[in-house]
Amino acid sequence: MDKLKALVNERSVVIFSKSSCCMSHTIKTLISSFGANPTVYELDELQKGQQIEKELKALGCKPSIPAVFIGQALIGGANEIMALHLKGQLVPLLLRANAIWV
Repeated sequence: MDKLKALVNERSVVIFSKSSCCMSHTIKTLISSFGANPTVYELDELQKGQQIEKELKALGCKPSIPAVFIGQALIGGANEIMALHLKGQLVPLLLRANAIWV
């Protein structure tokens, strides 16, 4: 979990993804559309991607990708991010994490 924590603590928005995952692409596009510049880790392109994916599963991410951290807190996957967006809560969350400034 130390590797995962180190990666998450670097930025205000971190997305763990796989380059071939359409839901990961959708979530990256949505968050970026608000002006955020998320740090994206493509697990299928990282040497220790499988280890990180196991750590995400241990945190309760099911499915393990996409996994979105905002303000160093695990928010969840595509369902959780879309639910926040539909409730109008995603932008305020990004603002509080200093991921956007509008």
